[in-house]
Amino acid sequence: MTLRRLITTLAAALALAGAAHAQYRDDQFKRDAFSQNYADTTQNVKADSSQLFSFKEFFGGLAHKNTASLKTLSIGSTVFIGGNQIYNRQYWKLPIIYGGIGAGVAGGIYFNNQFKQTGDSKFQTYSTLSYVGAGLVWWGSLMDGAVTYNRGQRPDPSKSTLYSILLPGLGQVYNGEFWKVPLYLGLMAGSVNYWIDNNVQYQRWKWTYDQASSTEEGVEKPPQTAETAKYYRDVFRRYRDYSILAVALSYLIQVVDANVFAYMQDFEVNDDISLRVEPSIQQSLGHAYAVTPPAVGMSIGLKF
Repeated sequence: MTLRRLITTLAAALALAGAAHAQYRDDQFKRDAFSQNYADTTQNVKADSSQLFSFKEFFGGLAHKNTASLKTLSIGSTVFIGGNQIYNRQYWKLPIIYGGIGAGVAGGIYFNNQFKQTGDSKFQTYSTLSYVGAGLVWWGSLMDGAVTYNRGQRPDPSKSTLYSILLPGLGQVYNGEFWKVPLYLGLMAGSVNYWIDNNVQYQRWKWTYDQASSTEEGVEKPPQTAETAKYYRDVFRRYRDYSILAVALSYLIQVVDANVFAYMQDFEVNDDISLRVEPSIQQSLGHAYAVTPPAVGMSIGLKF
């Protein structure tokens, strides 16, 4: 008799507690419904998190008025060169970056003018190498900004992603997944080789088709007919396009892989399998201003 009375008293206490909690939630709902603050705050947070680039965040970071993400700094520094170094207060690197880029561009312009005046192909080569050098300095400034950026998290998904964008395979090295590097580099190298080989064959059959279909006198006709040459020209052009797509996909896959597995570093998998049983109170849904009695039951949780 005493045990039955104890259970009845406990159930009544749980019911009163559930009713009080429901009344509190109803009162809070009334206040929020008239204030309208809850919806505006959520909307602002979503709008801020969906921005790809923020000028306010970027220039505020350069002025050291606020912190800026590596994504914002990297995108901004592609145009405003040296932004990463200014944010990291490494001002001594700016003359090296601007001097290297300026020297490369100036050398490219100078040697290109020399090539136009003399027609010597070596000046054209020098001009191309000068522009490539300027591009490497620009690329190095972005890589330096990613390396020196300190977020206090390892691995940082932003760093891993930027590393893979700037140098394929480097994001996997940063994540400690060295075994993936030969896989992705081999995939990209094979796709590039496939691209080059098919482009050579395309150019060959394109020339053959042009010669076979030419109506000019004195043009040496190849042994293949124009129809045959056209068929193989189109085939190898299609294969070349597929190989370009394969290069782009293999590059994109290794970037996505570096980002995803950097995030998954904190994902913990263990052998802990447990079953948890405990009492629970569930408030049934009703009218917004109505107090409905709670439902008392048991909850079962399985962890694996």
